Amino acid sequence: MNTQRFLCYAVATFMLFSTVPSRVIAKDNITEYNVENKDGFKKAQTAYDNKDYKKAVKIAKKLAKRNNAEAQNLLGICYFYGYGVEQAYDEAVKWYRLAAEQGDAEAQYNLGVCYYIGYGVEQAYDEAVKWLTHAAEQGDAQAQYNLGGCYENGEGVEKSFTEAVKWYKKAAEQGDAEAQYNLGGCYSSGKGVKRSYTEATKWYRLAAEQGHAQAQYNLGVCYENGEGVEKSFTEAVKWYKKAAEQGVAQAQNNLGFCYENGNGVEQSYDEAVKWYRLAAEQGDAQAQCNLGFCYENGNGVKRSYTEATKWYRLAAEQGQAQAQYNLGACYYYGDGVKQSYTEAIKWWKKAAEQGDVQAQNNLGLCYFFGYGVEPSYNKATKWYTLAAEQNFAPAQYSLGVCYANGNGVEQSYDEAVKWYRLAAEQ
Repeated sequence: MNTQRFLCYAVATFMLFSTVPSRVIAKDNITEYNVENKDGFKKAQTAYDNKDYKKAVKIAKKLAKRNNAEAQNLLGICYFYGYGVEQAYDEAVKWYRLAAEQGDAEAQYNLGVCYYIGYGVEQAYDEAVKWLTHAAEQGDAQAQYNLGGCYENGEGVEKSFTEAVKWYKKAAEQGDAEAQYNLGGCYSSGKGVKRSYTEATKWYRLAAEQGHAQAQYNLGVCYENGEGVEKSFTEAVKWYKKAAEQGVAQAQNNLGFCYENGNGVEQSYDEAVKWYRLAAEQGDAQAQCNLGFCYENGNGVKRSYTEATKWYRLAAEQGQAQAQYNLGACYYYGDGVKQSYTEAIKWWKKAAEQGDVQAQNNLGLCYFFGYGVEPSYNKATKWYTLAAEQNFAPAQYSLGVCYANGNGVEQSYDEAVKWYRLAAEQ
């Protein structure tokens, strides 16, 4: 039996607020504060940067009561994280709001995040969008990125991929890696923009070069498939490895596949097993199936049908069709498990219903000969037909036999010859 590889683009699920805001950015355009306030905030900022949080809070409180917006925002951050004070989200929101209402973009962003996740206030996407928009319109890159996410998911606003792309692009052009990754995803899928793999790889690359693991994986996929770039297994392996070393399970699986088949690297079953195992232990179904295949065939590990069925089962229970087929085969032959046609049919049916051609053909055989089920020519021809229509030669031949003999279908030599011919031409 042959294993299959599934390359999954991670463009459908984008993370919002991957890190809760913690930055404190000194503004260059403060003109309304006097020298004392400016110097005072610098001292608070320095104390914060040096992790002398109690001192930072002490200075910031004095300045915050004088309506120093930066100090109010800094104080909000300290309350949010419990830096130098007892953690209190409601106090954080109080100070963020005071600063935000003075137009401080940093505080507007932070307040928007609080509304989005419901910390210190009742969760409200519309309020989150309101404050994120204020910050985004002032050029805050994180606010622009997260506002794009709200538009993409229809949270607090009407869903609009066009608006999502607009805000992702603004943040991406400022170097925000998450926005660059999401923008690449939009170009790859054609959401909100005309599909362009060239643009997708451009933005994936910018994010990948900043160390964005998922972008590194996606860029590897682009190189492996030759989408937006010249096809190159060597480049694919390069980017898969960077992502894999950061723990991206899909990249680990794909890197394992490259080692198993010698694509872009010297062929090595040992390396293949190493990467498959890392991904499999994270629960990646495709890697679990691939690792099971290695155990079944003794590739890079000592052959063990027991280990093979263990990994096939873990993948099969997640709905991985190839693993369901392979597990069914193990039950059919009694490899690593007690032989059982009933269990074989159970797993083949799950795979067949997902379109697995080998499982469909094998179900046809079981129904034709009555292995583990009541014999039924009608059901046999049903499954043979599904596999035959996917151009699977053994099923085409078997279907031809059914037509020649009138098994489960009206006898027809013309139909028999048609399916025999299709099988023979392969």
